[in-house]
Amino acid sequence: MTLRFQPVLVATGEEGEGQLVFWEDHLVAVLVRLSALHDEASGRWFLEAAFGRLDGPAHPTFATLDEARSWIEAALRRPTLRTG
Repeated sequence: MTLRFQPVLVATGEEGEGQLVFWEDHLVAVLVRLSALHDEASGRWFLEAAFGRLDGPAHPTFATLDEARSWIEAALRRPTLRTG
């Protein structure tokens, strides 16, 4: 599994630091570093948007990009549920 992170500025109302996360050639997530407005979560990485297997109600925060990478890799390995 190949994940690639690409730095990006995100329009958060301030200079928002972000990362686009690609799995092979597919965009699977957008991470945004939380600003001082988020008190104790300041500096953490927030899963702002998730696509495909990552899409769902969970939008966790991560202390580091390595922690985010581990969570994303684990989520991408989980089998998908099929209905119908």
